[in-house]
Amino acid sequence: MKPLPALVFIFCLSLCAFGQKQHAYLIEECVSKGYTQNSCDKVFCQGWQRCVRGSCLCKLPYQCPKNGSLVCSNGGMTFRTYCQLKSYECQRNSNSFVHRGSCSLKETFQVVLDPENASSEGIVQVKLNQPQKKYICGEGWTIHEANVVCRELGFPEGADLIQSDDADNLTHPLQCLQATCRGIETSLAECTTSQLNQNNQKVAKVMCHTQHKECSPREFRCVNQKCIPSRKTCDGINDCGDLSDEVCCKVCRGKSFHCKSDVCIPNQYLCNNERDCLTGEDESSKLCEKRLKTEAVVPNQHSFTEAAENHTEATGEAGHVAVSMDEERKRIKTLYPQPYCGIANHTVTRRKRILGGNTAEKHEFPWQVAIKGERERISCGGVYIGGCWVLTAAHCVRASRAHVYKVFTGMLNSINVTKGTIVAYNLKKVIVHENYNSKTYENDIALLEMKPNDMGKCYPIDTVPVCVPWSKYMFKGGEQCKVSGWGYDADFTRQYALKWGYIYLMKNCSEIYKNRYFEGMECAGTHDGSVDSCKGDSGGPMVCFDSNNVGYVWGIVSWGENCGVKGFPGVYTKVANYFDWIGRYTGMSLIAQHNQ
Repeated sequence: MKPLPALVFIFCLSLCAFGQKQHAYLIEECVSKGYTQNSCDKVFCQGWQRCVRGSCLCKLPYQCPKNGSLVCSNGGMTFRTYCQLKSYECQRNSNSFVHRGSCSLKETFQVVLDPENASSEGIVQVKLNQPQKKYICGEGWTIHEANVVCRELGFPEGADLIQSDDADNLTHPLQCLQATCRGIETSLAECTTSQLNQNNQKVAKVMCHTQHKECSPREFRCVNQKCIPSRKTCDGINDCGDLSDEVCCKVCRGKSFHCKSDVCIPNQYLCNNERDCLTGEDESSKLCEKRLKTEAVVPNQHSFTEAAENHTEATGEAGHVAVSMDEERKRIKTLYPQPYCGIANHTVTRRKRILGGNTAEKHEFPWQVAIKGERERISCGGVYIGGCWVLTAAHCVRASRAHVYKVFTGMLNSINVTKGTIVAYNLKKVIVHENYNSKTYENDIALLEMKPNDMGKCYPIDTVPVCVPWSKYMFKGGEQCKVSGWGYDADFTRQYALKWGYIYLMKNCSEIYKNRYFEGMECAGTHDGSVDSCKGDSGGPMVCFDSNNVGYVWGIVSWGENCGVKGFPGVYTKVANYFDWIGRYTGMSLIAQHNQ
Protein backbone atom coordinates (compact mmCIF):
# COMPACT_ATOMS: atom_id res chain seq x y z
CA MET A 1 0.00 0.00 0.00
CA LYS A 2 1.32 3.43 -0.96
CA PRO A 3 1.98 5.56 2.17
CA LEU A 4 0.12 8.83 2.62
CA PRO A 5 2.11 12.02 2.00
CA ALA A 6 3.29 13.60 5.24
CA LEU A 7 1.12 16.70 4.81
CA VAL A 8 -2.03 14.63 4.23
CA PHE A 9 -1.15 12.39 7.19
CA ILE A 10 -0.75 15.40 9.49
CA PHE A 11 -4.08 16.78 8.25
CA CYS A 12 -5.77 13.44 8.99
CA LEU A 13 -4.33 13.40 12.50
CA SER A 14 -5.51 16.93 13.22
CA LEU A 15 -8.97 16.15 11.80
CA CYS A 16 -9.30 13.04 13.97
CA ALA A 17 -8.12 14.96 17.02
CA PHE A 18 -10.68 17.66 16.30
CA GLY A 19 -13.43 15.08 15.99
CA GLN A 20 -12.42 13.39 19.25
CA LYS A 21 -12.37 16.75 21.01
CA GLN A 22 -15.86 17.62 19.80
CA HIS A 23 -17.27 14.19 20.66
CA ALA A 24 -15.74 14.52 24.15
CA TYR A 25 -18.90 16.41 25.10
CA LEU A 26 -21.01 13.34 24.35
CA ILE A 27 -21.62 10.15 26.34
CA GLU A 28 -21.15 7.52 23.66
CA GLU A 29 -22.95 4.73 25.54
CA CYS A 30 -25.96 7.03 25.83
CA VAL A 31 -25.75 8.14 22.18
CA SER A 32 -25.87 4.50 21.06
CA LYS A 33 -29.37 4.16 22.59
CA GLY A 34 -30.80 6.66 20.10
CA TYR A 35 -32.60 8.99 22.52
CA THR A 36 -34.71 11.81 21.05
CA GLN A 37 -37.34 14.33 22.14
CA ASN A 38 -39.75 11.39 22.31
CA SER A 39 -37.65 9.51 24.87
CA CYS A 40 -39.32 9.97 28.27
CA ASP A 41 -36.29 8.44 30.00
CA LYS A 42 -34.67 11.78 29.15
CA VAL A 43 -37.35 14.45 28.68
CA PHE A 44 -41.00 15.11 29.48
CA CYS A 45 -43.64 14.13 26.95
CA GLN A 46 -45.98 16.78 25.62
CA GLY A 47 -49.51 17.08 26.99
CA TRP A 48 -50.94 15.16 24.02
CA GLN A 49 -48.55 12.24 24.58
CA ARG A 50 -48.04 9.60 27.23
CA CYS A 51 -44.93 7.72 28.34
CA VAL A 52 -45.01 4.00 27.55
CA ARG A 53 -41.89 1.89 28.07
CA GLY A 54 -39.60 4.87 27.67
CA SER A 55 -41.24 6.36 24.57
CA CYS A 56 -43.69 9.24 24.18
CA LEU A 57 -46.72 7.89 22.29
CA CYS A 58 -49.77 9.75 21.01
CA LYS A 59 -52.83 10.02 23.20
CA LEU A 60 -56.30 9.73 21.76
CA PRO A 61 -58.14 13.08 21.57
CA TYR A 62 -60.66 12.06 24.26
CA GLN A 63 -57.76 11.53 26.70
CA CYS A 64 -56.96 15.25 26.58
CA PRO A 65 -58.30 17.71 29.19
CA LYS A 66 -61.61 19.23 28.13
CA ASN A 67 -60.60 22.74 29.20
CA GLY A 68 -59.32 25.01 26.44
CA SER A 69 -60.34 27.14 23.51
CA LEU A 70 -61.42 26.09 20.02
CA VAL A 71 -58.73 25.65 17.36
CA CYS A 72 -58.95 25.24 13.60
CA SER A 73 -57.09 22.68 11.51
CA ASN A 74 -55.97 23.01 7.90
CA GLY A 75 -58.63 20.46 6.90
CA GLY A 76 -61.37 22.83 8.01
CA MET A 77 -62.07 20.83 11.18
CA THR A 78 -62.71 22.68 14.44
CA PHE A 79 -61.32 20.97 17.56
CA ARG A 80 -62.52 21.65 21.10
CA THR A 81 -58.98 22.15 22.41
CA TYR A 82 -55.40 22.60 21.19
CA CYS A 83 -54.50 19.31 22.91
CA GLN A 84 -57.12 17.42 20.91
CA LEU A 85 -55.84 18.85 17.65
CA LYS A 86 -52.22 18.00 18.54
CA SER A 87 -53.29 14.48 19.50
CA TYR A 88 -55.04 14.10 16.14
CA GLU A 89 -51.95 15.52 14.41
CA CYS A 90 -49.60 13.29 16.40
CA GLN A 91 -51.39 10.12 15.32
CA ARG A 92 -51.29 11.14 11.67
CA ASN A 93 -47.72 12.46 11.78
CA SER A 94 -48.77 15.66 10.04
CA ASN A 95 -49.18 19.37 10.69
CA SER A 96 -52.75 20.61 11.09
CA PHE A 97 -52.87 23.80 13.17
CA VAL A 98 -54.06 26.98 11.41
CA HIS A 99 -55.31 29.32 14.11
CA ARG A 100 -57.03 29.59 17.47
CA GLY A 101 -60.82 29.73 17.21
CA SER A 102 -63.46 28.20 15.00
CA CYS A 103 -62.76 27.47 11.34
CA SER A 104 -65.68 29.78 10.53
CA LEU A 105 -63.29 32.70 11.07
CA LYS A 106 -61.73 31.90 7.66
CA GLU A 107 -58.20 32.97 8.69
CA THR A 108 -55.24 31.50 6.83
CA PHE A 109 -51.57 31.12 7.68
CA GLN A 110 -49.66 29.11 5.09
CA VAL A 111 -45.89 28.82 4.65
CA VAL A 112 -44.51 28.87 1.09
CA LEU A 113 -41.07 29.36 -0.47
CA ASP A 114 -39.87 31.94 -2.97
CA PRO A 115 -39.34 31.19 -5.85
CA GLU A 116 -42.84 29.74 -6.17
CA ASN A 117 -41.65 26.51 -7.79
CA ALA A 118 -39.20 25.82 -4.91
CA SER A 119 -39.96 22.71 -2.87
CA SER A 120 -37.17 22.42 -0.29
CA GLU A 121 -34.98 25.53 -0.57
CA GLY A 122 -35.77 29.21 -0.80
CA ILE A 123 -36.86 32.41 0.92
CA VAL A 124 -39.60 31.85 3.51
CA GLN A 125 -42.96 33.54 2.97
CA VAL A 126 -46.35 33.37 4.64
CA LYS A 127 -49.75 33.64 2.96
CA LEU A 128 -52.12 35.52 5.25
CA ASN A 129 -55.69 36.78 4.86
CA GLN A 130 -54.81 38.98 1.93
CA PRO A 131 -53.44 38.43 -1.59
CA GLN A 132 -50.02 39.77 -0.66
CA LYS A 133 -47.50 37.43 0.93
CA LYS A 134 -45.24 38.45 3.78
CA TYR A 135 -41.63 37.45 4.25
CA ILE A 136 -40.22 36.04 7.48
CA CYS A 137 -37.55 38.35 8.88
CA GLY A 138 -33.94 37.28 8.98
CA GLU A 139 -33.59 38.86 12.40
CA GLY A 140 -34.04 36.20 15.08
CA TRP A 141 -34.08 33.46 12.42
CA THR A 142 -32.62 30.31 14.02
CA ILE A 143 -32.53 26.57 13.43
CA HIS A 144 -35.61 26.24 15.67
CA GLU A 145 -37.80 28.29 13.30
CA ALA A 146 -36.17 26.68 10.24
CA ASN A 147 -36.95 23.18 11.50
CA VAL A 148 -40.58 24.15 12.06
CA VAL A 149 -40.88 25.59 8.54
CA CYS A 150 -39.38 22.48 6.95
CA ARG A 151 -41.64 20.16 8.93
CA GLU A 152 -44.63 22.20 7.76
CA LEU A 153 -43.42 21.89 4.16
CA GLY A 154 -43.31 18.11 4.47
CA PHE A 155 -39.67 17.48 5.47
CA PRO A 156 -39.90 15.75 8.88
CA GLU A 157 -36.15 15.85 9.59
CA GLY A 158 -36.17 19.66 9.52
CA ALA A 159 -33.58 22.02 8.05
CA ASP A 160 -30.01 21.48 6.91
CA LEU A 161 -29.05 25.11 6.48
CA ILE A 162 -30.39 28.50 7.58
CA GLN A 163 -29.48 31.78 5.93
CA SER A 164 -30.76 35.32 5.53
CA ASP A 165 -30.83 37.44 2.36
CA ASP A 166 -30.72 41.18 1.78
CA ALA A 167 -34.20 42.51 1.09
CA ASP A 168 -32.85 45.08 -1.41
CA ASN A 169 -33.01 42.50 -4.20
CA LEU A 170 -36.68 41.73 -3.60
CA THR A 171 -39.54 43.28 -5.56
CA HIS A 172 -41.98 43.04 -2.64
CA PRO A 173 -42.27 45.58 0.21
CA LEU A 174 -39.77 45.39 3.04
CA GLN A 175 -42.39 44.62 5.69
CA CYS A 176 -41.78 41.19 7.27
CA LEU A 177 -42.90 39.00 10.16
CA GLN A 178 -40.51 38.00 12.91
CA ALA A 179 -41.15 34.46 14.13
CA THR A 180 -40.06 32.95 17.46
CA CYS A 181 -40.49 29.21 17.98
CA ARG A 182 -39.51 26.71 20.64
CA GLY A 183 -38.61 24.26 17.86
CA ILE A 184 -41.10 21.50 18.71
CA GLU A 185 -44.00 23.03 16.76
CA THR A 186 -45.19 21.47 13.51
CA SER A 187 -46.58 24.70 12.07
CA LEU A 188 -45.19 28.25 12.04
CA ALA A 189 -48.71 29.41 12.94
CA GLU A 190 -48.12 27.98 16.44
CA CYS A 191 -45.15 30.31 17.03
CA THR A 192 -45.07 33.93 18.15
CA THR A 193 -45.13 36.29 15.15
CA SER A 194 -44.74 40.06 15.15
CA GLN A 195 -44.44 42.59 12.35
CA LEU A 196 -41.21 44.53 11.74
CA ASN A 197 -40.81 47.60 9.54
CA GLN A 198 -37.09 48.36 9.48
CA ASN A 199 -34.59 49.55 6.94
CA ASN A 200 -31.86 47.18 5.78
CA GLN A 201 -33.93 44.23 6.95
CA LYS A 202 -32.87 40.73 5.90
CA VAL A 203 -35.31 37.95 5.12
CA ALA A 204 -35.12 34.29 6.11
CA LYS A 205 -33.92 31.51 3.82
CA VAL A 206 -34.00 27.80 4.43
CA MET A 207 -32.65 24.57 2.97
CA CYS A 208 -34.65 21.56 4.14
CA HIS A 209 -33.09 18.15 4.74
CA THR A 210 -33.94 15.92 1.77
CA GLN A 211 -31.34 13.17 1.63
CA HIS A 212 -28.98 11.30 3.91
CA LYS A 213 -25.22 11.21 3.48
CA GLU A 214 -22.16 9.91 5.27
CA CYS A 215 -21.16 12.17 8.14
CA SER A 216 -17.57 13.40 8.25
CA PRO A 217 -15.36 13.05 11.39
CA ARG A 218 -16.26 16.67 12.17
CA GLU A 219 -19.96 15.87 12.18
CA PHE A 220 -22.49 14.23 14.49
CA ARG A 221 -25.12 11.90 13.06
CA CYS A 222 -28.54 12.66 14.50
CA VAL A 223 -31.00 9.86 15.17
CA ASN A 224 -33.03 11.14 12.19
CA GLN A 225 -29.87 10.65 10.06
CA LYS A 226 -29.08 14.33 9.59
CA CYS A 227 -25.41 15.34 9.89
CA ILE A 228 -24.65 18.44 11.95
CA PRO A 229 -21.27 19.97 12.92
CA SER A 230 -20.01 18.31 16.12
CA ARG A 231 -19.42 21.74 17.63
CA LYS A 232 -23.22 22.22 17.63
CA THR A 233 -23.89 19.30 19.98
CA CYS A 234 -24.59 19.96 23.67
CA ASP A 235 -25.23 23.69 23.26
CA GLY A 236 -28.92 23.70 24.24
CA ILE A 237 -30.03 24.27 20.63
CA ASN A 238 -32.05 21.56 18.89
CA ASP A 239 -30.03 21.50 15.64
CA CYS A 240 -31.02 17.93 14.82
CA GLY A 241 -34.70 18.74 15.06
CA ASP A 242 -35.29 15.57 17.10
CA LEU A 243 -33.17 16.76 20.09
CA SER A 244 -30.74 13.83 19.75
CA ASP A 245 -27.80 16.27 19.83
CA GLU A 246 -28.75 17.49 23.34
CA VAL A 247 -29.78 14.44 25.40
CA CYS A 248 -26.45 12.63 25.98
CA CYS A 249 -24.07 15.34 27.19
CA LYS A 250 -21.30 15.15 29.80
CA VAL A 251 -21.17 18.94 29.88
CA CYS A 252 -22.86 21.78 28.00
CA ARG A 253 -21.42 24.51 25.84
CA GLY A 254 -22.08 28.23 25.80
CA LYS A 255 -25.35 29.62 27.10
CA SER A 256 -26.98 26.35 28.08
CA PHE A 257 -27.75 24.49 31.29
CA HIS A 258 -26.76 20.91 32.14
CA CYS A 259 -29.55 18.81 33.69
CA LYS A 260 -28.63 15.92 35.97
CA SER A 261 -30.05 13.58 33.33
CA ASP A 262 -27.26 14.80 30.96
CA VAL A 263 -29.62 16.91 28.85
CA CYS A 264 -28.65 20.44 27.76
CA ILE A 265 -31.38 23.08 27.73
CA PRO A 266 -31.17 26.78 26.73
CA ASN A 267 -30.54 29.21 29.59
CA GLN A 268 -33.77 31.01 28.74
CA TYR A 269 -35.68 27.93 29.89
CA LEU A 270 -34.40 28.43 33.44
CA CYS A 271 -36.85 29.73 36.06
CA ASN A 272 -39.70 30.08 33.53
CA ASN A 273 -42.23 28.12 35.63
CA GLU A 274 -41.92 25.03 33.43
CA ARG A 275 -39.94 22.02 34.54
CA ASP A 276 -37.58 20.92 31.75
CA CYS A 277 -35.07 18.84 33.77
CA LEU A 278 -36.47 15.55 35.08
CA THR A 279 -35.66 16.39 38.71
CA GLY A 280 -36.56 20.07 38.38
CA GLU A 281 -33.17 21.67 38.99
CA ASP A 282 -33.92 24.26 36.27
CA GLU A 283 -36.73 25.58 38.49
CA SER A 284 -35.14 25.13 41.93
CA SER A 285 -35.73 27.99 44.34
CA LYS A 286 -32.00 28.24 45.04
CA LEU A 287 -31.12 28.69 41.37
CA CYS A 288 -33.94 31.12 40.68
CA GLU A 289 -33.15 33.26 43.72
CA LYS A 290 -29.53 33.44 42.58
CA ARG A 291 -30.54 34.47 39.07
CA LEU A 292 -32.78 37.22 40.42
CA LYS A 293 -29.89 38.62 42.44
CA THR A 294 -27.21 38.41 39.76
CA GLU A 295 -29.08 39.20 36.55
CA ALA A 296 -30.94 42.34 35.56
CA VAL A 297 -34.54 41.67 34.58
CA VAL A 298 -34.79 42.42 30.83
CA PRO A 299 -38.27 42.37 29.24
CA ASN A 300 -38.80 40.20 26.18
CA GLN A 301 -38.54 42.01 22.88
CA HIS A 302 -42.03 40.84 21.98
CA SER A 303 -44.55 39.79 24.59
CA PHE A 304 -47.53 37.63 23.62
CA THR A 305 -49.75 40.73 23.81
CA GLU A 306 -47.45 42.71 21.54
CA ALA A 307 -47.25 39.76 19.17
CA ALA A 308 -51.03 39.60 19.03
CA GLU A 309 -51.32 43.30 18.25
CA ASN A 310 -48.62 43.13 15.60
CA HIS A 311 -50.14 40.03 14.03
CA THR A 312 -53.51 41.74 13.90
CA GLU A 313 -51.91 44.59 12.00
CA ALA A 314 -50.16 42.13 9.71
CA THR A 315 -53.28 40.18 8.83
CA GLY A 316 -55.58 43.15 8.64
CA GLU A 317 -58.02 41.50 11.07
CA ALA A 318 -59.36 43.55 13.98
CA GLY A 319 -60.95 40.71 15.97
CA HIS A 320 -59.59 37.20 16.46
CA VAL A 321 -55.82 36.83 16.07
CA ALA A 322 -53.44 33.89 15.95
CA VAL A 323 -50.57 34.09 18.46
CA SER A 324 -48.07 31.66 19.96
CA MET A 325 -49.60 28.49 21.38
CA ASP A 326 -46.67 27.95 23.75
CA GLU A 327 -48.58 29.19 26.80
CA GLU A 328 -51.43 26.84 25.90
CA ARG A 329 -48.91 23.98 25.58
CA LYS A 330 -47.63 24.72 29.09
CA ARG A 331 -51.14 25.04 30.50
CA ILE A 332 -52.18 21.61 29.21
CA LYS A 333 -49.59 19.98 31.48
CA THR A 334 -51.14 21.61 34.55
CA LEU A 335 -54.63 20.29 33.79
CA TYR A 336 -53.81 16.61 34.41
CA PRO A 337 -54.21 15.31 37.98
CA GLN A 338 -50.90 14.84 39.77
CA PRO A 339 -50.57 12.32 42.63
CA TYR A 340 -49.44 13.71 45.97
CA CYS A 341 -46.25 11.92 47.01
CA GLY A 342 -42.74 12.25 48.35
CA ILE A 343 -43.32 15.15 50.76
CA ALA A 344 -42.12 14.65 54.32
CA ASN A 345 -43.56 17.07 56.87
CA HIS A 346 -40.50 17.18 59.07
CA THR A 347 -37.05 18.65 58.44
CA VAL A 348 -34.11 17.49 60.56
CA THR A 349 -30.46 18.36 60.88
CA ARG A 350 -27.78 16.37 59.09
CA ARG A 351 -26.94 13.01 60.66
CA LYS A 352 -24.48 10.29 59.86
CA ARG A 353 -25.26 6.65 60.59
CA ILE A 354 -27.95 4.00 60.18
CA LEU A 355 -25.72 1.31 61.75
CA GLY A 356 -25.98 2.00 65.47
CA GLY A 357 -26.97 5.64 65.20
CA ASN A 358 -29.85 7.96 64.48
CA THR A 359 -33.46 7.65 65.43
CA ALA A 360 -36.11 8.83 62.98
CA GLU A 361 -38.63 11.37 64.21
CA LYS A 362 -42.33 11.55 63.53
CA HIS A 363 -43.24 12.44 59.91
CA GLU A 364 -39.58 12.20 58.87
CA PHE A 365 -40.10 9.01 56.82
CA PRO A 366 -43.88 8.90 56.34
CA TRP A 367 -43.61 6.26 53.60
CA GLN A 368 -41.70 3.71 55.71
CA VAL A 369 -43.60 0.56 56.65
CA ALA A 370 -42.69 -2.54 58.64
CA ILE A 371 -43.45 -6.09 57.56
CA LYS A 372 -44.05 -8.78 60.16
CA GLY A 373 -44.05 -12.48 59.35
CA GLU A 374 -44.99 -15.65 61.12
CA ARG A 375 -42.89 -14.91 64.25
CA GLU A 376 -44.71 -11.62 64.85
CA ARG A 377 -41.57 -9.54 64.67
CA ILE A 378 -40.29 -7.14 62.05
CA SER A 379 -38.64 -9.24 59.38
CA CYS A 380 -38.29 -6.60 56.65
CA GLY A 381 -39.03 -3.03 55.74
CA GLY A 382 -41.15 -1.74 52.92
CA VAL A 383 -42.24 1.52 51.34
CA TYR A 384 -45.77 2.82 50.78
CA ILE A 385 -46.39 4.02 47.19
CA GLY A 386 -50.09 4.94 47.42
CA GLY A 387 -53.52 3.32 47.39
CA CYS A 388 -53.24 -0.11 49.02
CA TRP A 389 -49.75 -0.81 47.64
CA VAL A 390 -46.36 -1.37 49.27
CA LEU A 391 -43.01 -2.12 47.63
CA THR A 392 -40.48 -4.45 49.23
CA ALA A 393 -37.75 -6.93 48.31
CA ALA A 394 -38.74 -10.25 46.74
CA HIS A 395 -36.50 -12.15 49.15
CA CYS A 396 -38.59 -10.85 52.06
CA VAL A 397 -41.84 -12.53 51.07
CA ARG A 398 -43.40 -15.51 49.36
CA ALA A 399 -46.47 -15.23 47.16
CA SER A 400 -48.07 -18.34 48.72
CA ARG A 401 -47.79 -16.95 52.27
CA ALA A 402 -49.73 -13.70 51.85
CA HIS A 403 -52.05 -14.65 54.74
CA VAL A 404 -49.24 -14.68 57.33
CA TYR A 405 -47.83 -11.22 56.69
CA LYS A 406 -48.89 -7.94 58.23
CA VAL A 407 -47.91 -4.44 57.15
CA PHE A 408 -47.57 -1.79 59.86
CA THR A 409 -47.74 1.86 58.88
CA GLY A 410 -46.88 4.84 61.08
CA MET A 411 -44.46 2.81 63.20
CA LEU A 412 -41.40 4.47 64.74
CA ASN A 413 -40.63 1.99 67.51
CA SER A 414 -41.65 -1.65 67.46
CA ILE A 415 -41.80 -1.83 71.29
CA ASN A 416 -42.95 1.62 72.42
CA VAL A 417 -45.93 1.94 70.08
CA THR A 418 -47.07 5.21 71.67
CA LYS A 419 -44.41 7.06 69.65
CA GLY A 420 -46.33 6.57 66.41
CA THR A 421 -49.87 6.16 65.16
CA ILE A 422 -49.74 2.57 63.98
CA VAL A 423 -52.20 0.89 61.63
CA ALA A 424 -51.89 -2.84 60.88
CA TYR A 425 -53.00 -4.29 57.53
CA ASN A 426 -53.45 -7.86 56.44
CA LEU A 427 -52.48 -8.62 52.86
CA LYS A 428 -54.74 -9.34 49.96
CA LYS A 429 -51.96 -10.36 47.61
CA VAL A 430 -48.18 -10.75 47.30
CA ILE A 431 -46.74 -10.25 43.81
CA VAL A 432 -43.13 -11.37 43.45
CA HIS A 433 -41.37 -10.36 40.24
CA GLU A 434 -41.71 -13.25 37.83
CA ASN A 435 -37.98 -13.19 37.00
CA TYR A 436 -36.71 -13.00 40.57
CA ASN A 437 -33.64 -15.20 41.09
CA SER A 438 -33.12 -16.14 44.74
CA LYS A 439 -29.51 -17.18 44.10
CA THR A 440 -28.33 -14.00 42.40
CA TYR A 441 -30.93 -11.51 43.76
CA GLU A 442 -31.77 -10.41 40.23
CA ASN A 443 -35.14 -8.62 40.08
CA ASP A 444 -35.36 -8.56 43.87
CA ILE A 445 -38.65 -6.67 44.03
CA ALA A 446 -42.20 -7.47 45.17
CA LEU A 447 -45.53 -5.69 45.53
CA LEU A 448 -47.82 -6.13 48.53
CA GLU A 449 -51.49 -5.29 48.20
CA MET A 450 -53.03 -4.49 51.58
CA LYS A 451 -56.61 -5.45 52.38
CA PRO A 452 -58.76 -2.31 52.29
CA ASN A 453 -61.18 -1.23 54.96
CA ASP A 454 -64.96 -1.61 54.78
CA MET A 455 -65.12 1.38 52.42
CA GLY A 456 -62.79 -0.38 49.99
CA LYS A 457 -59.95 2.08 50.70
CA CYS A 458 -56.60 2.11 52.48
CA TYR A 459 -56.03 5.18 54.66
CA PRO A 460 -52.76 4.70 56.55
CA ILE A 461 -52.59 7.32 59.32
CA ASP A 462 -49.50 9.56 59.36
CA THR A 463 -48.37 7.92 56.12
CA VAL A 464 -47.52 9.63 52.83
CA PRO A 465 -46.70 7.71 49.63
CA VAL A 466 -43.21 8.07 48.23
CA CYS A 467 -42.86 8.93 44.53
CA VAL A 468 -41.91 6.18 42.08
CA PRO A 469 -39.18 7.20 39.58
CA TRP A 470 -39.97 6.58 35.91
CA SER A 471 -36.47 7.19 34.47
CA LYS A 472 -33.13 5.64 35.39
CA TYR A 473 -31.48 8.98 34.55
CA MET A 474 -33.14 10.97 37.34
CA PHE A 475 -30.33 10.37 39.84
CA LYS A 476 -26.75 9.24 39.25
CA GLY A 477 -23.43 8.43 40.89
CA GLY A 478 -22.34 10.82 43.63
CA GLU A 479 -25.85 11.93 44.62
CA GLN A 480 -26.82 11.81 48.28
CA CYS A 481 -29.84 9.78 49.37
CA LYS A 482 -31.37 8.46 52.61
CA VAL A 483 -31.77 4.85 53.74
CA SER A 484 -33.96 3.85 56.68
CA GLY A 485 -34.96 0.71 58.56
CA TRP A 486 -35.08 -1.36 61.74
CA GLY A 487 -32.00 -3.44 60.86
CA TYR A 488 -29.01 -4.39 63.01
CA ASP A 489 -26.56 -1.75 64.20
CA ALA A 490 -22.75 -1.76 63.89
CA ASP A 491 -22.49 -4.38 66.66
CA PHE A 492 -25.11 -6.57 64.94
CA THR A 493 -27.58 -5.81 67.71
CA ARG A 494 -31.27 -5.74 66.80
CA GLN A 495 -32.80 -2.28 66.83
CA TYR A 496 -36.35 -1.43 67.79
CA ALA A 497 -36.40 2.22 66.76
CA LEU A 498 -36.50 3.31 63.10
CA LYS A 499 -33.01 4.49 62.11
CA TRP A 500 -31.70 6.32 59.05
CA GLY A 501 -28.50 7.63 57.45
CA TYR A 502 -27.09 9.43 54.41
CA ILE A 503 -25.49 7.34 51.67
CA TYR A 504 -24.18 8.12 48.18
CA LEU A 505 -24.96 6.47 44.86
CA MET A 506 -21.85 4.82 43.38
CA LYS A 507 -20.94 4.51 39.71
CA ASN A 508 -18.58 1.54 39.86
CA CYS A 509 -20.85 -1.21 41.16
CA SER A 510 -20.02 -3.59 38.31
CA GLU A 511 -16.30 -3.20 39.04
CA ILE A 512 -16.79 -3.99 42.73
CA TYR A 513 -19.10 -6.98 42.44
CA LYS A 514 -18.19 -8.06 38.89
CA ASN A 515 -20.30 -11.10 37.87
CA ARG A 516 -22.56 -10.67 40.92
CA TYR A 517 -23.84 -7.34 39.59
CA PHE A 518 -26.77 -7.31 37.15
CA GLU A 519 -28.95 -4.80 35.34
CA GLY A 520 -31.51 -3.42 37.79
CA MET A 521 -29.07 -3.17 40.70
CA GLU A 522 -27.64 -0.02 42.27
CA CYS A 523 -24.77 0.41 44.75
CA ALA A 524 -24.88 3.00 47.51
CA GLY A 525 -22.92 3.69 50.67
CA THR A 526 -19.90 5.67 51.84
CA HIS A 527 -16.25 5.22 50.87
CA ASP A 528 -15.27 4.31 54.42
CA GLY A 529 -18.24 2.02 55.00
CA SER A 530 -19.42 4.07 57.98
CA VAL A 531 -23.02 4.19 56.73
CA ASP A 532 -24.73 1.11 55.38
CA SER A 533 -27.94 -0.87 55.49
CA CYS A 534 -27.78 -4.16 57.34
CA LYS A 535 -29.71 -7.33 58.17
CA GLY A 536 -33.31 -6.45 58.94
CA ASP A 537 -33.30 -3.40 56.66
CA SER A 538 -34.11 -5.58 53.64
CA GLY A 539 -37.04 -4.37 51.57
CA GLY A 540 -36.80 -0.88 53.03
CA PRO A 541 -36.38 2.28 50.97
CA MET A 542 -33.41 4.24 49.76
CA VAL A 543 -34.96 7.60 48.92
CA CYS A 544 -33.36 10.30 46.75
CA PHE A 545 -34.70 13.85 46.61
CA ASP A 546 -35.16 16.21 43.68
CA SER A 547 -34.43 19.94 43.72
CA ASN A 548 -37.79 20.63 45.41
CA ASN A 549 -37.06 18.08 48.16
CA VAL A 550 -39.59 15.59 46.78
CA GLY A 551 -38.61 12.02 47.65
CA TYR A 552 -38.35 9.15 45.12
CA VAL A 553 -37.78 5.53 46.13
CA TRP A 554 -34.64 5.05 44.08
CA GLY A 555 -33.67 1.74 45.68
CA ILE A 556 -34.93 -1.17 47.76
CA VAL A 557 -32.49 -2.73 50.23
CA SER A 558 -31.45 -6.02 48.64
CA TRP A 559 -28.06 -7.49 49.59
CA GLY A 560 -24.43 -6.70 50.42
CA GLU A 561 -21.04 -7.96 51.58
CA ASN A 562 -21.72 -8.13 55.34
CA CYS A 563 -22.51 -4.66 56.76
CA GLY A 564 -20.41 -1.50 56.74
CA VAL A 565 -17.37 -3.08 55.06
CA LYS A 566 -15.13 -0.50 53.40
CA GLY A 567 -15.05 -0.90 49.63
CA PHE A 568 -18.22 -3.03 49.54
CA PRO A 569 -21.28 -0.79 49.49
CA GLY A 570 -24.83 -2.06 49.87
CA VAL A 571 -26.68 -3.27 46.78
CA TYR A 572 -30.20 -2.05 46.08
CA THR A 573 -32.90 -2.92 43.57
CA LYS A 574 -33.08 0.07 41.20
CA VAL A 575 -36.79 0.89 41.22
CA ALA A 576 -36.76 3.05 38.06
CA ASN A 577 -36.03 -0.09 36.05
CA TYR A 578 -39.34 -1.55 37.25
CA PHE A 579 -41.66 1.44 36.74
CA ASP A 580 -43.71 -0.27 34.01
CA TRP A 581 -43.82 -3.51 35.99
CA ILE A 582 -45.18 -1.69 39.04
CA GLY A 583 -47.71 0.26 36.97
CA ARG A 584 -48.99 -2.94 35.36
CA TYR A 585 -50.39 -4.04 38.73
CA THR A 586 -51.12 -0.78 40.55
CA GLY A 587 -52.36 1.17 37.53
CA MET A 588 -50.27 3.96 36.02
CA SER A 589 -52.54 6.65 37.42
CA LEU A 590 -51.39 5.73 40.94
CA ILE A 591 -47.66 6.20 40.37
CA ALA A 592 -47.37 8.49 37.36
CA GLN A 593 -45.96 11.94 38.15
CA HIS A 594 -45.73 13.15 34.56
CA ASN A 595 -46.27 12.07 30.98
CA GLN A 596 -49.50 10.15 31.51
